[in-house]
Order: sequence, then C-alpha cells, then structure tokens
Amino acid sequence: MKVILNQGSIHRKIQRLFPNIPDNRSVKIHTDTTDFFKVGYDDVVVLDKKAYLIRHNAKEGRFGLDEEEKFWVKRAFDLQDGSRKILKLVFHERFTAHIGDIEFECFRSPKKEARVLELVGNHKNFMHGYATTDQKGNIVRVLDFIYGKPLSILVEDIQSDHETYFNRQFPAIMEHFIECIQAIQFLHKHQEKHGDIRRDHVIVDRQSGHYRWIDYDFNYRQRESIYSYDLFGLGNILIFLVGKGDVLLPALKWKKDPVLHRIRAEDTNIVFRNRIANLKKIYPYIPEHLNRILLHFSEGANCFYETTDQLLEDLEGYFAAFG
Repeated sequence: MKVILNQGSIHRKIQRLFPNIPDNRSVKIHTDTTDFFKVGYDDVVVLDKKAYLIRHNAKEGRFGLDEEEKFWVKRAFDLQDGSRKILKLVFHERFTAHIGDIEFECFRSPKKEARVLELVGNHKNFMHGYATTDQKGNIVRVLDFIYGKPLSILVEDIQSDHETYFNRQFPAIMEHFIECIQAIQFLHKHQEKHGDIRRDHVIVDRQSGHYRWIDYDFNYRQRESIYSYDLFGLGNILIFLVGKGDVLLPALKWKKDPVLHRIRAEDTNIVFRNRIANLKKIYPYIPEHLNRILLHFSEGANCFYETTDQLLEDLEGYFAAFG
C-alpha cells in the first residue's frame, strides 16, 4: 500500500501521539536536510516514507560545553510508533589532533558511521540504528535513543573517597568497561575504528545496565598504527576511571599538595599534559600491575599499546590477580 505523507496525514499522526500540540498550524515538512539550520522545532523530516517530528537540537556534553548546540543532531520522535530517536544530519568538519609527536587528521564521515551501524547491528555495547538517504542523497543516521547517563557523570556522582571507590565500585565499573574495550576490539577486527573515544561517548543504559558506545562518525588518517588514536582514547578513559575523575596538575599546585614534589613531567598524560597518568604517586594503594598499564599512556612511556588485544591481555591479567 502506498504511503502518502502530506499535511493532513502528518497532522493526524502528530495528534494521535502528541494531542497537546496545536493542530491548526502548517507543519514544515523536510525531504532535503542539506541545510540543517532550516530543520527546526516541531518541523517534520520524512525519510523512506517515515516521518519524524523534530524537537530539540542535541547539545555538546563535555568540558564545559553543555550549552553548545549541535545543530546537525536532532532529537526527534518517530511518528509511526512514538519512539524517541536521534537524527544525525550531514555535517563536514576537519581538525588536526596530536598524541605526543604523532599527528592525526580527523574528519566527520557519515559513510563511515553508516558502515559501523550496519556492522554492530544489535551488539549490546553499541548504540543502534540505521542509515538512509534523504531526497538529495544526504546520509542521515536514524538512531535509537538510549535512556541513561554518560559514564563520566556516573563516576563523578559517586559520593565516596577515592580509596573506598577504588575498593568497592571500581571493580564492577571496570568489568563493564572491559566489555567496552572488547567491543572496540570487535570493530578493529573488522578493520573499522570508533574515531572519537571519550568518556562521555559511553552511555550507561539504565534499562539494561550495559555500557554502550555512541557517535562513530569521526574518522582519521594516521601515519602510525591504524588503531592508535582509538587506543589512546581508551587509555584516557581508563586513567579517568582509576582516578575517579581527572587528577589535574593545576589543582595540585593550587592546593599546594605535598605530592607535588614527587610529580615529574613524565608522569603526565601524553595527550592531556595537565592530567596525571602515574596515579600511584597520588594513590599509593593502586597496585603496581595496574599502574604499569596506565603508564603506557604517560608522557614518559617508552612503549605503547598497538592493539586492543595487548591492552585487554594486561587488564585481564591484572583482574585475574587482583580482582
């Protein structure tokens, strides 16, 4: 049966699901999402004969940018069943990132995210959805909304001192995070990368309890190991989890912390040099085995992980001995 989506049919769908929305207005219907700034609140986007009611733009969720809107990422509702969705429209962005002396050219790739969505399917440790094209051929990703909070917020909300956290909550958190690393290993074994591994790109699904990766649209060109950028992202999260947050060098200086006399340049994070990677100097009860893993991501490292297999082997060895 042919599906006809016009003002009348879309009004009926909206009224069935959202009776509080006034039905006496003309709905702006988009089949071309090229100019994502024109796709606004209470507009409707039609993709593959399915209609999505647009609500708010998504917002950046890290490093104090909570109010910075991502105009190409739309919070929406599927007008067929009322389910919440995220629509990611085409937005091209490029920047250069550095890890030590290694330079990476990073860029957004809707095609790459579309591939990864198809690859991961219903894998429990990834966001789910599919990619399609609008009338102009733009690749739009239609994503299932995940009800939950970022891993970074979950850890920061824990109300306990570090030693209590490390002994009581950290082991369970790491058990879940090891599953996240195994999920990245799955991507790498299929010659794909995540591309933007950050602690706020892991959502703790409050319905299932699973830790789930989001946002795969960044890609990068590399001169060294193809997966090194992902690996350093995993290392940054690992340091954050072990430390129950970032241990910042400026904060230690401001407090005139007595540990400062033990901190050297080689103890800092190789990516973010205002963060401490050698956490045993801050928390001496951290086992040496675990701290050696963290030091692979420090300014003083003389060897780095080249594969997720290597990182997982060391972490699993640590938990076998101390878990």
